[in-house]
Amino acid sequence: MENEPIRTTDPIPIDFKKKFDLSGKVIVITGACGLIGRAFCEAVAQFGGHIVAADIALANPEEFARGLQERHGREMLGVSVDVGSKAEVTKLRDAVLNKFGKINGLVNGHQNKAQSFFEPFEVYGEDVWDAVVETNLKGTFLTCQVLGTWMAENGGGNIVNIPSTYSVVAPNQNLYKGTSLGCPAAYSASKGGIDALSRYLASYWAQKKVRVNMITPHGVWNNHEAQFEANFARFSPMERLSYNHEVAGALIFLLSDASSYTTGDNVLVEGGWTVW
Repeated sequence: MENEPIRTTDPIPIDFKKKFDLSGKVIVITGACGLIGRAFCEAVAQFGGHIVAADIALANPEEFARGLQERHGREMLGVSVDVGSKAEVTKLRDAVLNKFGKINGLVNGHQNKAQSFFEPFEVYGEDVWDAVVETNLKGTFLTCQVLGTWMAENGGGNIVNIPSTYSVVAPNQNLYKGTSLGCPAAYSASKGGIDALSRYLASYWAQKKVRVNMITPHGVWNNHEAQFEANFARFSPMERLSYNHEVAGALIFLLSDASSYTTGDNVLVEGGWTVW
């Protein structure tokens, strides 16, 4: 299902704008109702894609998908799913195939910030660790295994996973001084696993025409505390937080033919945070 690139050295006949077109493509987005997930869904819809909005039942992805469908005049699907359950992820795959008959892309935007998420490392509970790792890492493993395998066996597709700046560098603890926020080890460990898994699958499925890439956002504004914003500005070369819509452009690139020779990559949308 992946388009074969034109064998040429002449760029003139290449329609570069069309390379970004997602018309007719069915894209499954987990965590679709979240901060970044909403921007992902809107961007993919604007570029012509059919979105399968997958999220926990509490987020009501079915209603969210109906809104997308009404706004864009194109079939969408909402599915409630626990990504930590293989049975539920399998039901998600079957629901997508029953409605659309194909899967062209998978975007793993889910994450878990369990109760007691910000507890210090010395007293971090095993139950909280397990909940974070089960959703973030195991959930990504399961969606890649179930939906990615279907793409690998049916002509290819694209997977985009979301690790973290803290799978690239360690958290600067000074960022959180004077705030109620922090970054627990469970989050870094689970996101680091997503990075490693993504690189593994990029190699494993390359010959099956499944490209696997990553987007690493950082500091996405969500009505943060004033002290956190002030701290963040001191440590960021761009001196500000990002916005969810600023992350979505990278997704269109990675899901589309514009990135036809890109796999195993991690696109850092982090305002230069890791260059210092």
